[in-house]
Amino acid sequence: QVQLVESGGGLVQAGRSLTLTCAASGGRFSLNAMAWYRQAPGNQRELVARIGRTGNTDYADSVKGRFTISRDNAKNTVYLQMNSLKSEDTAVYYCNAYDIKGRSYWGQGTQVTVSS
Repeated sequence: QVQLVESGGGLVQAGRSLTLTCAASGGRFSLNAMAWYRQAPGNQRELVARIGRTGNTDYADSVKGRFTISRDNAKNTVYLQMNSLKSEDTAVYYCNAYDIKGRSYWGQGTQVTVSS
């Protein structure tokens, strides 16, 4: 069973930066795609950014040019560098990962609050 633990969330002023980290542990199989999702109050969970094992990336239009996803396969860790944060980025951010058997795992979430 894979455990995902997010860290790095918090309160930040608009225009500033924050980096989220998600560390994976456990499981018998290598991780394939890893991603960050977010969910604001009253909204559905949405994809923020995704990265394949070889580094190919995909971003939501709302964060393109501001957020960067990266991963360290040796550490089973995925990062989300968030720059030029806006109040609308306020949400709980969740880490997601698929192993090579196609099973999906979720972290517990970390709150990001951007004050204007």
